[in-house]
Amino acid sequence: MTPRRGAAATAAEPMDATPFLPKPGAGVAELARAAEECRGCPLWRGSTQAVLGEGPLDARVVLVGEQPGDREDIEGRPFVGPAGRELDRALEAAGIDRDDAYVTNAVKHFKFKERGKRRIHDKPTHTEVKACMPWLDRELELLSPQAVVALGATAAQGLLGRDFRVTRQHGELVESELAPIVTATVHPSAVLRARSDEARQEMRAMMVDDLSVVAKRLTA
Repeated sequence: MTPRRGAAATAAEPMDATPFLPKPGAGVAELARAAEECRGCPLWRGSTQAVLGEGPLDARVVLVGEQPGDREDIEGRPFVGPAGRELDRALEAAGIDRDDAYVTNAVKHFKFKERGKRRIHDKPTHTEVKACMPWLDRELELLSPQAVVALGATAAQGLLGRDFRVTRQHGELVESELAPIVTATVHPSAVLRARSDEARQEMRAMMVDDLSVVAKRLTA
């Protein structure tokens, strides 16, 4: 697929993905096909494709990041590349089987700025996150996980409210209708962006500690 950079909408985007969802009871494959036709917000225009989650439908843990990156947008899969490998290592260290986790994002299209031939990540706005949230809601309905972990501030605030602060509340268990176990931690890409080896190691340890809270509750 090639990015739909010059595509034009037939009408202004409603800033709500709800009208594009398939009927209740639709499976993952139908959900993915419907997401390709989503015009709920302007982010579909420049991206290559919608990227829904990946993992077993009986997964006990759902990990929610911010949005697909450049590689994910091209391949159509979430958490491929360095951030995905960082997450895999943290899950292993925390004692969570990677095959028992479903990974997805709060926003399903890649938002970016062009810099020469490169596409640079651009943080989605709260309005864009809210518009896209019906897709994540439907994924969670299909999976009914025991635990939901928000990765990074964008996902955490989209799921847990705009006052949630990952820097202060990471690893805290939050009462929520999303799942019996709900918490947040740093996004693995933040670990990769750390300015020093010391900071990187601290963030890695934080992520492992936060995921360990989930692992302990799952086995309690």
